[in-house]
Amino acid sequence: MGRRIAAIIRHGDYHQTPSAPSALQPYPLNTTGEQQAQAAATTINTLLSDNPWQLVSTIDCSQPLRGWQTADIIATALSTNSEESIKVESFDALAERSVGAAANLTSAQIRAVIERDPRYPELPQGWKSDSHFRLPLQGAESLLEAGARVAEHITQQLNALPEQQEDQLKLFVGHGAAFRHAAYRLGVLEYEQIAKLSMYHADPILIEQLRDGRWQRIAGEWKVRSATSAYKD
Repeated sequence: MGRRIAAIIRHGDYHQTPSAPSALQPYPLNTTGEQQAQAAATTINTLLSDNPWQLVSTIDCSQPLRGWQTADIIATALSTNSEESIKVESFDALAERSVGAAANLTSAQIRAVIERDPRYPELPQGWKSDSHFRLPLQGAESLLEAGARVAEHITQQLNALPEQQEDQLKLFVGHGAAFRHAAYRLGVLEYEQIAKLSMYHADPILIEQLRDGRWQRIAGEWKVRSATSAYKD
């Protein structure tokens, strides 16, 4: 049976509300983000030219506009060099970590909401980047829970591919923090690496599902966080 490879691609840069967790922000790519998505298509085309891989004809992406736009730009560019049209399908399972009822509030507003609710203790410092922390609000999840959700989707989608002799490459467009925590869940990253790394916008990282069920990174580079960088995923 041929190899099964997933390209995980963070969406391009977009018109993000400052100081607000990105999860469900509905805003489009900016010009830089559109250019990054075009560059991602070029990278994928180069990989396909250099390797005997068959591109799976459907790109999975998250529901927010920036995820769909990134996937659509990539699909349009790849379709010009493909024998069949590349389609895009959106999935809730590829969403960024949900902050639940606090969606699209700024970090200061979220802290104020918690402070006004007598049921909850004060938010800990660094709560946004704490992999285990879940806001005590309806619909919220931890980063590790988001990673498990994304890892399950990637695994299920690759396992659902038909068995064939050719190596297959499937593209997934989503969000940096959820993808990093998915990589940890899949054994591609160590836990200590999660906070030290980020993802470049629209720069594919390729991970392969081995026959024994293990995963390994085979191409693409993580972005190394500086000690002073703010958490923006």
